[in-house]
Amino acid sequence: MKAEKLVNGIAAIALAAGLAACGSSSDAKKETQVAAKVDGAEITVHQLNFALSRAGAVGEAQAKQAQKKLLGALVEQELLLKKAVEQKLDRDPQVIQAIDVSRRQLLSQAYMDRILQQASKPTANDVDAYYAKHPELFEKRHIYRLQEMQVATTPENVEAVKSQAAQSKSLEELAAWLKSRNIPYTGKAGVKAAEELPMALVTQFNQMKDGQLLGIRGNNAMQVIQLVASQEQPVTKAQATPAIQRFLFNQKRNELAQAELKKLRDAAKIEYVGAFADAAPAAKAATPAAVPAKPGADFLEKGLSGLK
Repeated sequence: MKAEKLVNGIAAIALAAGLAACGSSSDAKKETQVAAKVDGAEITVHQLNFALSRAGAVGEAQAKQAQKKLLGALVEQELLLKKAVEQKLDRDPQVIQAIDVSRRQLLSQAYMDRILQQASKPTANDVDAYYAKHPELFEKRHIYRLQEMQVATTPENVEAVKSQAAQSKSLEELAAWLKSRNIPYTGKAGVKAAEELPMALVTQFNQMKDGQLLGIRGNNAMQVIQLVASQEQPVTKAQATPAIQRFLFNQKRNELAQAELKKLRDAAKIEYVGAFADAAPAAKAATPAAVPAKPGADFLEKGLSGLK
């Protein structure tokens, strides 16, 4: 079977079957209630409850209907599993590899989840301190009306564009200069709250006057932002508390994950071989999938949830 979707599907079925069998004993099996049988193969209430727990929160009124639906899915899964084993798909190299990848991901994530359980919830003092430390996000929060221009630069003209952006009084003036030199650009306008912007930009905007321009140099482009106007729109501590608690809790989890990975790396002998010998520095700095995303991206740059 070469189709990727089928391989992934069979791998998931085989992995689920293998995990369901792990840790079972004859005594436990005697006590296990059977929900259904497919050609003699048992589907237990244990398996059904596990599938139900992974389906998310379900109200009592919908629980029975959800159980029936999931049991039907498990029956179909058992039918497919039986055929897959009959056709020896569990010995197919691609399926074996997919199962191994899934097993590695599952076990590594399970270990990291156990480490992250050590994360303590932030205290009221922690919330107060964070609220006081970031007035730009709360007490002195602003809404910014912005105009942006993306300028395609080259190594030859980037310094000239940077210089012109610094001395232009408006984006219109800069646009006229760019047109006269056939330098391509695009523009857009929008409104952003402080928490929707990177902290570095918020700090700079707080020091700018309405109408001023800010140039941000990239690899092959320059972004020029004009602060058209800003309006103060504070957020109370009561409004901000749930979001701050989530952020601080995720930050603690991230710190625990990074500390654990550093401990494991320091204790292990890691060698990068052959063509991958020069990958060591990049790999060392990489963050694996088991580590939660940095909270800055979730909280500061994408917005505070539930503040309005």
